[in-house]
Parts: sequence; structure tokens; C-alpha cells
Amino acid sequence: MADKQPSAFRTTIGGQALIEGILMRGPDKQAIVVRSPEGLVIQEEPLKLIKDRYPILGWPLIRGSVTFLDSMVRGVKALMFSADYFPEEAGVEEPSKFEKWLDQKLGNEKMEKVVIGFSVVVAVCFSVGIFMLLPTFLASFVELVTDSVLVRNLVDAVLRIAIFMTYMIMVSRMKDIKRVFSYHGAEHKSIFCYERGLDLTVENVRKMPRHHPRCGTSFLMVVIIVAILVNTVVFALFPVKNVFLRMLVQLALLPLVVGITYEFNRYVGGHDNPVTNLLAKPGLWMQNFTTFEPDDSMMEVAIEALKRVIPQEAGKDRW
Repeated sequence: MADKQPSAFRTTIGGQALIEGILMRGPDKQAIVVRSPEGLVIQEEPLKLIKDRYPILGWPLIRGSVTFLDSMVRGVKALMFSADYFPEEAGVEEPSKFEKWLDQKLGNEKMEKVVIGFSVVVAVCFSVGIFMLLPTFLASFVELVTDSVLVRNLVDAVLRIAIFMTYMIMVSRMKDIKRVFSYHGAEHKSIFCYERGLDLTVENVRKMPRHHPRCGTSFLMVVIIVAILVNTVVFALFPVKNVFLRMLVQLALLPLVVGITYEFNRYVGGHDNPVTNLLAKPGLWMQNFTTFEPDDSMMEVAIEALKRVIPQEAGKDRW
């Protein structure tokens, strides 16, 4: 892991790796930059946040879930955009009759919204099912051996972390995903370069660490840990023997877990002291599997995306 160096300031600008590209999001707008076979493809759009229309959605603990869902929707949309410029393999099948029917009935724009919405729902259900509910179900078999709530919660916690880590390590070894994770590294390095007040050049970006304390991957890791702590406390105070009822309670607690995690990450990301640096360690360690060193072309994409979302008003993106 690269050593963490002191930064000139902390920016709220963040990004997401795409297929041969990067989505960068600033305080006023977002930019998608994709390296297609014909060259760089760029899309910019102003940010319209739902919390601006409904201020209550920007309140602490509530804003975590809202921000998470908003980021997922924008992320899926950006991935679909980048996939359009990814070279297709020979022998790609024609659209199915169902796909043609949907396109005919809904049109391209509505079809896109349906696909994005469906993708987000599937992604959330998969994540919650695999990393939250499955460990609880498997841990319930401990009750065949012991009635200890402590032992059951401990097994549940170990299974959650083990399943999550196994999944991330396996995914990181896939060739195409490894390339996406290299763009993830380019995103982090370019933001570090910007935060330290250096010129956004490939030479300067190359020297930066690829592990960033305010990464979204860290958020996922912390969600797992916070969920373990919240569930342990709740089920210790209000024991629930039925495993399916426990799973239902966990689903009900999920918005609170995401809200706590969001506020935790905001606090840790905005402070630099021994305590917050220690709290950031699990997320930074996790980035060993979700970020890789980028090549120069990837850093060029990250620089281009970052430049396009830096606000004209100095300090507007300060953390």
C-alpha cells in the first residue's frame, strides 16, 4: 500500500471506474470520459440532486441512503454509456423478441430508464442477499449445537466478512474487471494530485498513491462492519429466535446502517488524526483488491474527467 501523504485540502469530488473510462462527479456537474477505439468520448451534464427539491432528504442519517441510491443509478447509467463504446465480440446475438417488443412499446429513453431501474434493483437485492441475509441464514445452523446468541452473532459476523472478501478477491482476478480496477486507481491518483495542488499531468499523477480514504469501496466494507455492530446490539437487546424474522429485521435496519456508515465516512474523510486514520485502515486495506496501478492512457482519461468537474468558484468543492 502506498504511504498516505498530507494533502493540501480535501475535495468532495469523487468518481467511479467504467469500462475503459471514468465517471467524475463534482459539486455542480458530472463528466464521463471513455477511451473508445476512435479516441476520447466525453459527456457532461449538470447535477440535479433530489435533496435540492426535498431538503429533508439531505438530513443526517437520511441522506446516506438517498446518496447511495442516487450514486447507483448514475453509476449504472454511466456504465451503460461506456459499454456502448466497448468493442463488441464477433457473433453477438441479435436482440431477443422481448427486447424488440420493449423497445417498440417504450422507446429508447423509457427503455433505458427501465433497464437502469431493473439493474439497480437487481444489484441491491444481490448485495443484500449475498452479504447480509445469506450469512444470517447459514449462522442459524449454529443453533443446532448451541443456544448462545453471542456465538451465533460471532459466526454471522465471520461469515459476512469471509463471503464479502472472497467475492471481492475472486472478482479482482478477472481480466476485464482488473482493467476496470486500474481505472479506479487512476481516479484516486488524479484526485490526490488535485488535492495537493499539483498540476494535473500524467507525470504528477503517476507519483500519487492509489489508495484513497474517501473511496466508495471503503463505504461497502464499512457497511458490512456497521451492520454487524448494529445487528449485534439490536438482537442482544431484543432476541429474535426465528431466522426469517431476523432477516426481516435486518432489512428494516438497512437504511439506518447505510445512514450511519455515510456519516461515519464523512467524519473520517474530513479529519486527519490518529483515531480517524486508524478507523480508515479497513477501507484502505480493502482497496488492495479494488484498485490497481493504471497505465498512462488511463491517467489521461482520469485527468480529463477531473478537469471538467472542478468548480470555477475556488473552494466550492472543499470537504
